Amino acid sequence: MSIPDEEVAQVRAATDLVALVSEHAALRQQGRRWVGLCPFHSEKTPSFSVNAQEGFYYCFGCQTSGDAITFVRATEHMDFADAVRFLAERAGIVLHETEEGTADHRRRGELLDAMARAVEWYHERLLSAPDAGRARDYLRSRGYDGVVVRRFQLGWAPDDWDALTRGLGLTAQVAIDSGLGFVNRAGRLQDSFRARVLFPIFDPSGRAVALGGRILPERAGAAASDARRRAEPKYKNSPETPVYSKRRTLYALNWAKHDIVATGEVVVCEGYTDVIGCFTAGIERAVATCGTALGEEHFRLLHNFGRRIVLAYDADQAGQSATARVYEWERRHDVDLRVAALPRGADPGDLARSDPEELRQAIASAVPFLQFRVSRALSQHDLSTPEGRAKAAKAALATVAEHPDPLVRDQYVMAVADATRLDPELLRAEAAAPASSATARTSGREAPAPRRRDATVPGRQGVAGVGRRRGSPAPVNRPGLEALRLAVHRPDLVADRLEDVLFADELQRRAFLALAGADSVRAAVDAADDDVADLLRRLCVEELALPDDPRADPSDSVVAQLAREAARKVLASRQAAARTGQADLADVAAETARVRRWIEELDEPARCREAADRLVAWLVGPPQEGPVREAPRTSTTEP
Repeated sequence: MSIPDEEVAQVRAATDLVALVSEHAALRQQGRRWVGLCPFHSEKTPSFSVNAQEGFYYCFGCQTSGDAITFVRATEHMDFADAVRFLAERAGIVLHETEEGTADHRRRGELLDAMARAVEWYHERLLSAPDAGRARDYLRSRGYDGVVVRRFQLGWAPDDWDALTRGLGLTAQVAIDSGLGFVNRAGRLQDSFRARVLFPIFDPSGRAVALGGRILPERAGAAASDARRRAEPKYKNSPETPVYSKRRTLYALNWAKHDIVATGEVVVCEGYTDVIGCFTAGIERAVATCGTALGEEHFRLLHNFGRRIVLAYDADQAGQSATARVYEWERRHDVDLRVAALPRGADPGDLARSDPEELRQAIASAVPFLQFRVSRALSQHDLSTPEGRAKAAKAALATVAEHPDPLVRDQYVMAVADATRLDPELLRAEAAAPASSATARTSGREAPAPRRRDATVPGRQGVAGVGRRRGSPAPVNRPGLEALRLAVHRPDLVADRLEDVLFADELQRRAFLALAGADSVRAAVDAADDDVADLLRRLCVEELALPDDPRADPSDSVVAQLAREAARKVLASRQAAARTGQADLADVAAETARVRRWIEELDEPARCREAADRLVAWLVGPPQEGPVREAPRTSTTEP
């Protein structure tokens, strides 16, 4: 750990979790809790709760839980140390890190600072430099006015060898490590980007980490000096660096994340200009991959923001993106992948300029991925002839066969039958052959992992251990939960009355031991394993139901219920031992009579508390030999 534990605790204590969460979701106070729609999954009824006093959140819908640090890790996709630094800066706390951690942080800081200064330098160059005139003309031809240019901080890299590195005074090491420069064959430090319009790429928290550059279109009658540009790729992206990973980064997520969270939907485009086109059309939840195909890491990143993913690719590219892995990603990350039916040959950037309403409609009416592919397969054949319908059916069935769910496959087989006017049973038989072949081809390979609700994030989880997500909770012992709820919210009522032997549920027993061995709920959570920490965070955000009578002690009924069940189980065990000769029958009989009387007294209001405490004392230390010695009764409880 590079940051001292006491400073991590100081940062947690200084962070207003309600204010932090309110930047991502609307919360309203409900008793001692704050509740709202969960920022980690789509829902219509609020199930997300925050305990401001203890500093924990818990979602009863997706079982996500955590504190301020895990919340920042999940929403901003930071590692632990960066999340602590982020919160420390918000709170005005100065951290004192170890030398090793400081060196790594300093290096990252240098690269991020260099990239931030480069973005600003290139941006100012586009706005005011005479040599950027052609770039400004090009952007205006794309419909980008000054507002768009400034919002997306677009820039211009001059056609010069080292204008940036000289202008910013970058060392060779920083220029190379940040991807802003390289050493050419002549041994000279050179800028990575020349004569390109630049699109800065930011991480989800808004820090510039990379650049994407587009070469300007050739002018009519271009001079020979422009010939060298013809062989260069249209787009060029920053290389992988310590602060930038293409497979984990999505262009414009820093701007789009709030609308994604609000709508539960993210629109994925192919390029930067497509994203900007979507934004100008009012679709401010668009992102793009950065020079790489949509992959596993992108799905892992996206599912923390929105569960409906719409591909806004041109029709040909959307079809080529089809892969059986997409269905596995859908299943594993619990997302709904759809495709926007854009006009053939049109991309979102073009459509945003020519017909923004059509773009909005295409996004709104996006269809499931498999439906899009089946429709494409059918449209490529002549359905007016028997031969054409047969070919269309075979092509569509081959596509349907890739889907892993037999129920989904069967419904699409029926749809293909309707479209081709063929017998559904005949098509079912046809579809079974490729499905069997596919099974044979995959035999011997590792089966796909079952879908998990605990994403492994930032390092939440999308990072391992951050904002854990779980499936449906296992059946629970209600009295045990209520006892733990009292221990969390009103420890004064149960401090001397609960013992671990009262908890039949193993998870609840471990949670009690964690609370009993810590000075505070926070300390118990910090020291506990993941399952116990999840349970304690959940209890923290739940309301404690108190009796209507203010004189009544809520611990009496809870301890009585736990003691009753625990005592019955112990008696049953001892009686079984007596029957098999492992315990003295007379001693067990005497013990049973006394314990049963205490159990009966649990139902008498005047004797309930004392009887429960007697049972607990007996459960903690039952005698190994001889009958139980009954404690003398006080005059207030004597019959």
